[in-house]
Amino acid sequence: MEAIVPILVQLVAGGVGGNVLAQIVKSINLGPAGNSIAGAIGGLAGTWLAGMVPGLDSLVGSAAGGLDMGALVGQGATGLVGGGLLTAIAGAVKSAMAKS
Repeated sequence: MEAIVPILVQLVAGGVGGNVLAQIVKSINLGPAGNSIAGAIGGLAGTWLAGMVPGLDSLVGSAAGGLDMGALVGQGATGLVGGGLLTAIAGAVKSAMAKS
């Protein structure tokens, strides 16, 4: 159970980040399902990448860190940013492909 909570935090935060960014920037909107899926994947990937960067690795905590509240908040923050970033990239690619 302790291993799945951080993953759920990353997925949910990424989905929220993707949907919020898509509502702010209408040109990258992938639809509710697309924003959620791209955001969730981006949340996982963003947190994983943040854990590999020196200095940010302490923000997300270790993978076996348990339910440390600081690590969960860090994972939520990096998931939010990663989800928004991947949604923006996917939306920009979709918009560029639709124009050609």
